[in-house]
Amino acid sequence: MSKQAQYYTRTAQWLHWAMAAIFITAWLIGFYSGNFLSYAVDGDFKGNVITLHKNIATVIIFLVVIRIFWRYTHPTPQLPDSMSAPMKKMAHYGHLALYFILLALPITGCLFSWSAGHPAPVLYLFEIPRLVQDNPQLLAIVKPLHIYISWFAALLIVGHLLAALKHHFIDKDFVLKSMLKQPK
Repeated sequence: MSKQAQYYTRTAQWLHWAMAAIFITAWLIGFYSGNFLSYAVDGDFKGNVITLHKNIATVIIFLVVIRIFWRYTHPTPQLPDSMSAPMKKMAHYGHLALYFILLALPITGCLFSWSAGHPAPVLYLFEIPRLVQDNPQLLAIVKPLHIYISWFAALLIVGHLLAALKHHFIDKDFVLKSMLKQPK
């Protein structure tokens, strides 16, 4: 295998780690606002925290589209020969699930926000144009859907992290290094 084929491109690495940081930050803020704040007690503070959550989380929509384009226009490293065919297939489906969830979560978040009569802002710079107006019936569907998807996303991310750590510390292969090191 060529040395170049062992590593993701710098752009892929940057997108991966930027999206990881953005996702984890947005997820933690969303978890905090949904579980520890109350409009009755925290009022404007909760609104500000939710606005921060939305401004950060909506960036993922744009980055995941760029990342999918980059992924399918640039070769990725081969998985180690020591991995069985079923494990390689699981890794493939796990990555597809991550891409799906990274689209589904912010999309349901936008639908949640719009159907509740609020905007979907991006980095305090602009708003994603509304695709729906206030809609209590839609809100009753997308609010719990967004919450369930967020928990599933967290499980996927933890599984992804554990798999990467297993590759590095137990299998002692190059899988984690391919997303950390730069090709020479």
